Amino acid sequence: MSAGGFITQGLGFLALRLGRVVLVIAVVLIGTFLLLRLAPGDPALTMASAAGLDDPAYVQRLRQEMGLDQPVLAQLLAYLRKVLQGDLGFSHRNQAAVWPLIAERLPATLLLLLSAFIASTTLGIGLGVLAARSQRRGGKLDRVIGAVVLLLYATPAFWLALLLVIVFSVALGVLPAFGMESVGAGLRGWARGMDVAQHLLLPLASMTCIFLAVYVQLTRGAMLEVFNQDHVRTARAKGASERRVLLRHVLRNAMLPVTTYAGLQLGQLASASLLVEVVYAWPGIGRLLYESLEARDYPLLLGVFLVISLLVLLGNLVSELACYLFDPRVAASGGTS
Repeated sequence: MSAGGFITQGLGFLALRLGRVVLVIAVVLIGTFLLLRLAPGDPALTMASAAGLDDPAYVQRLRQEMGLDQPVLAQLLAYLRKVLQGDLGFSHRNQAAVWPLIAERLPATLLLLLSAFIASTTLGIGLGVLAARSQRRGGKLDRVIGAVVLLLYATPAFWLALLLVIVFSVALGVLPAFGMESVGAGLRGWARGMDVAQHLLLPLASMTCIFLAVYVQLTRGAMLEVFNQDHVRTARAKGASERRVLLRHVLRNAMLPVTTYAGLQLGQLASASLLVEVVYAWPGIGRLLYESLEARDYPLLLGVFLVISLLVLLGNLVSELACYLFDPRVAASGGTS
């Protein structure tokens, strides 16, 4: 394929994916809005009870201010109109606009998600390569790696998170258990970065261990399959070094299923971050989602759902574009999903 044809096909591939993203976002907005309205509980009554004001007139006034006295369809149309204008609504519980509340917590979540993504993919692919090479040579390393990652995969995430806290924070006292940085320390620059890194280690370890096993098994299986293909035998017959065969001919062709799963993993990471942020009191949007759910804060809940959906869809889009770069045939076959 010529360079012009590759670019033209790539632009068409991107346009189709962007159209799907818009469609999915619309479905997410409408679906989550209707599901929250069908859920039990009255946000106005919950807010009034938390303030110690159960007067029916006060509750009714809150319902009017929050627009809950309108028909559901009218509420939905008003909400969609605001979103199209860039307005995610107003959180009456926090007395603040939704987007600034999310923007304040978003960097902490992005730090945790990107760190866990990089760590799990790097370690998983590296261990998968070692396991595949060991299996071809009849070594024991493949069985050891397989046993370890299987144990990690079978371990419940909440149990692993609590275990890490007990071992490294309570028993050994070497790592902080909660928060993103030391409260009241007043650290700046490099000292603050090191403090945040120390607080990040336990949440990062919890999320990395959850997804490590899948990368190991995907990389190992894909590489063992590629090892037996004709182009690898041809490269060896031409005298290519084992390192060149491994990196250029085997690993590159084995990356397609791994890259596909990497995009899907962002959705799983986003859901896992909710649990991890609650356990470690990590101040991200996962914890914000939990707090808004407890308070029946519908505008904030919808805003957090929208941002999480955008992060997941962005990850899937990047994954599909990476798959296209590895193998342009995915555009002709309808993509990776």
